[in-house]
Amino acid sequence: MPYINKNDRDQFDAVLNQISVITKKGELEYCIFKLMRIYMKDKEWRYSTLHDTCYAASHCSDEFRRRFLDKREDDAITNNGDVI
Repeated sequence: MPYINKNDRDQFDAVLNQISVITKKGELEYCIFKLMRIYMKDKEWRYSTLHDTCYAASHCSDEFRRRFLDKREDDAITNNGDVI
């Protein structure tokens, strides 16, 4: 999913690491929205590119959930017992 080659990662990380001031959910949402707008800036506003933009954000959310939130849920089941 968000796995691009190392050289490309370094290029983006140099910029993204400068915005470590994000401390609130609204700030995170603002930044994600702005990145989506930046991506669309030079693209034709047609269904497929708009959909690709939304899908990318959704896919990132799914991957974050899979890697972090689901693990927390599994830990809670292990520690507290399942609800059946």
